[in-house]
Amino acid sequence: MILQETYTLNNGIMIPKIGYGTWRIDDNKAAEAVREAISVGYRHIDTAQAYGNENGVGEGIRSSGIARDELFVTTKLQAEYKSYGEARDAIDGSLKTMGLDMIDMMIIHSPQPWENFREGDHFFEGNLEAWRALEEALAAGKLRAIGVSNFEEADLDNILANSSVKPAVNQFLAHISNTPFKLIEHTTKAGVLCEAYSPIGHGKILDQDDLKAMAAKYDASVAQLAIRYCLQLGLLPLPKTQTADHMRSNAAVDFEITDADMETLKNRAPIEDYGDAGDFPVFQDKARRD
Repeated sequence: MILQETYTLNNGIMIPKIGYGTWRIDDNKAAEAVREAISVGYRHIDTAQAYGNENGVGEGIRSSGIARDELFVTTKLQAEYKSYGEARDAIDGSLKTMGLDMIDMMIIHSPQPWENFREGDHFFEGNLEAWRALEEALAAGKLRAIGVSNFEEADLDNILANSSVKPAVNQFLAHISNTPFKLIEHTTKAGVLCEAYSPIGHGKILDQDDLKAMAAKYDASVAQLAIRYCLQLGLLPLPKTQTADHMRSNAAVDFEITDADMETLKNRAPIEDYGDAGDFPVFQDKARRD
């Protein structure tokens, strides 16, 4: 079962191959959702300071009935924190808010503050300051791994060239019809695991007739096809749902997409309209394709 399979990060720590994403889950509903996901079998929970639900996620983890060392918990450093002091305080803030003695992985949410996302300035120095705070927390045992999110090639190279700890992951938007192949190749060659958020394209691929037909060949749903696609690219998908049946379905992906079908999926036209998610900067940034 895929929920029992793991990748090995570049620091030797194992991370479950599928994570449970909690974006847009209200704080007062997060504990119940996390407990449900854990009861289904998920052992990797992903949140962020910007989601505003770290308190609920932490409660769900603590009250899940599963030993803490059997769970992998990720949160993200607020994108606006580009100084050592801000980052240091925010790391301690997440530990306190979540009620945890240790967080398995913390990652910089974006190379730019959201209001400056992809507008030219890479904030190289600010990211190095934030990274220094993450390295310090890692050395202190507050974190087990550190990484980045939404980092382009230049942003990742800045960390690689100017720090002593290599990022364990780079988490970014990746799904059928919007797959940044060059970034995946660059990140993977650097020995950094790629994580895929919104692997189902924020639901915008679910009603596509060609994908429904392809999924039917595998006795699968479009969502399952999309998650399997990410896995076969070597990515770690982070599907999100609050429905227990969908949680189970999203993990029932123990089938193999043929090479021919993978090529078809890789070459689908990109999504241009993400609907209600379109106001978020990451969905306005068009993926780069080979």
